[in-house]
Amino acid sequence: MDIRYSVNQRDFKRYTTEEIRNEFLITGLYKADEVVCVYSHVDRMVTFGCMPVNEEVSLDKGIDVWHNFGTNFILERRELGMFNIGGAGVVCADDETFDMNYKDCLYITQGTKKVTFRSVDPENPAKFYMVSAPAHRAYKTTFIPIEKANKRPVGAMETSNKRTINQFIHPDVLETCQLSMGMTVLEPGSVWNTMPAHTHERRMEIYMYFEIPKDNVVMHFMGEGTETRHIVMQNEEAVISPSWSIHSGAGTSNYTFIWAMGGENQAFDDMDNILTTDLR
Repeated sequence: MDIRYSVNQRDFKRYTTEEIRNEFLITGLYKADEVVCVYSHVDRMVTFGCMPVNEEVSLDKGIDVWHNFGTNFILERRELGMFNIGGAGVVCADDETFDMNYKDCLYITQGTKKVTFRSVDPENPAKFYMVSAPAHRAYKTTFIPIEKANKRPVGAMETSNKRTINQFIHPDVLETCQLSMGMTVLEPGSVWNTMPAHTHERRMEIYMYFEIPKDNVVMHFMGEGTETRHIVMQNEEAVISPSWSIHSGAGTSNYTFIWAMGGENQAFDDMDNILTTDLR
């Protein structure tokens, strides 16, 4: 398991490009029949990737659960949200089974002892992207297909940011302890996300960019609004965004990203907006 420790904004100002990538960028999430796990000490959020091909894969495969989590099973004191960004797949959560197609979402409650993944077709394997947050009580494990997401069209072609925010694990859709997740889809011809930029001191965020066309990239902007940096993102890579950092991006093409949030509250209007003309 890859462990990332917290970084403060003062030290961040002196980081090189490689140091920024090593601290915040998550690559190689989807390896055949493996579970990739990145534990961030920013609000103790954990990012997982799993691409089952030839076998049914358990969430804890290759992970020393007691050493890394201090619990008997991974979700003993955690909740988890996931999306399938690959071929058709099947997820088993204790005694429940869920068929997951492209862009479907599943919330798994705290206390779930066993989670496994498999693909319907090994030639077109499922790719499960997951984020887990600490949780203090159990809610209801809930499957949310893409058709049932709460859709919010925003932006405009004139500002190159026409997009649809699909809310899945969200207070308007279902109740959770702290985890929120959704998917933002940019229209062809639009490239900007999360502009004007903002921060939210009481919540951190993780972005995972995908549907980036071949030979294209996304420039993910982070750092304090008065002293920004960027990370060049390839397809199916994720980035950790601390509460003090902006988290916006611009691509060389349109793209899609999954956002996950955890922290002190779930109030989406609890943010500190930054005028675009004030960015440095």
